Amino acid sequence: MTQQTPQVPSIEPELAGIRNFRDVGGLPAADGRRVRHGVLYRSGHLAHATATDAAFLASLGLHTVFDFRNAADMSLEGPDVTLPGVRNVNLPLTDPADGAGFWSMVRDGDPGTLRDLLADGRAEARMVHAYREIIRTRTAEHGQVLAALADGAVPALMHCAAGKDRAGLTVAVTLLALGVERDAIEADYLKSAAAHRRYRVRRNGDPATSMSPEIMALLGPLFDARVEYLAAAFETIEDVWGGVDRYLETGLRFGPDQRQRLRERLLTP
Repeated sequence: MTQQTPQVPSIEPELAGIRNFRDVGGLPAADGRRVRHGVLYRSGHLAHATATDAAFLASLGLHTVFDFRNAADMSLEGPDVTLPGVRNVNLPLTDPADGAGFWSMVRDGDPGTLRDLLADGRAEARMVHAYREIIRTRTAEHGQVLAALADGAVPALMHCAAGKDRAGLTVAVTLLALGVERDAIEADYLKSAAAHRRYRVRRNGDPATSMSPEIMALLGPLFDARVEYLAAAFETIEDVWGGVDRYLETGLRFGPDQRQRLRERLLTP
């Protein structure tokens, strides 16, 4: 596979069919270094990329696209756009059955059902539980991603459906391994809450009723990036493994030598 020299954008690009795209470069990391620009990107799904979007992505010289969607997500939105010479790795971080139920609720849930499932803090609790479960149960997948990056699968783009939860957690795990402080990880994560980045929720039926203010308020916490969600992931690392080092080494089976290689590839000198 021939890699091109990445063309790092000086400003965030306007992509017509891809939400929540950004370069993670520039964040402060271990030993006074920073995450390199042009080696790690994140976004929402690539299924609706326009020809211009695809040309921009091709200009980045990507080695690997990590797609964390499950089969239900792909059935809903479609497969990623094909990028010549780029390796596509699908690593679902949630189960297809959960995905099908989630999208059915989002697309077709009536007001009464949505109130029962999401009102009075239940939507937020659902998200906190999901973040905890992904950290606790998807150690093999996160370990596989870190090992691939350490072995040279860069530049890389990580995405899920909206680019905030499954991709957000995997980016956060990568940044922890790079020694990025948690407040900087949190600041990057919270960028996904911006209105122009958020997933475009679509509902079946008459928009006047199916997307009423009440319904959109009920669904809102599912598509928002909130500090308490990411905090739950960090707390799970502490509760289960006692800290980041043990989480990486025993949970993800990602050892010190790999961690050093990762830092050499993704951090400035």
